[in-house]
Amino acid sequence: MKWVTWEQVAVDRMACAWLIRRFIDADAEFLFVPPGSRPLPAGAEPFDIPGVRLSHHRGHCTFHTMLREYDLKDPVLHRMARIVDEADVVQEVAVEPVAPGLDLLCRGLRAISPDDQVALDRGALLYDALYAELAREAAGPTAQKGGEG
Repeated sequence: MKWVTWEQVAVDRMACAWLIRRFIDADAEFLFVPPGSRPLPAGAEPFDIPGVRLSHHRGHCTFHTMLREYDLKDPVLHRMARIVDEADVVQEVAVEPVAPGLDLLCRGLRAISPDDQVALDRGALLYDALYAELAREAAGPTAQKGGEG
């Protein structure tokens, strides 16, 4: 399936593309359009574009919306949604200390990538690592002993 989002991907769009490929559509193909472009490419599911189904809603980032729309219940994904929310959306209270670092790393990945597709590919490793570490933390102390160092 084709998916479309705005160019210059950042923390939420990178997270969404990772989520799409890992949990929704393993064969996803991503298209990028300049911000504000209309009409959007026919036959492509838009995400993280204002006014579309898969975008910011109820004060939450698009990653959070996708979890709800695709009924993804994994608690690790929901923790990631809180982190991406805090990194992408203005928050009154900071509760996820990793959020500013995630945003900084995603901006850096975009800056060193020749295009958005490369940025998504590089960002996938970052989100794989975040998912793995959060899953390890969620598993408790016995699961954490072997991986420290």
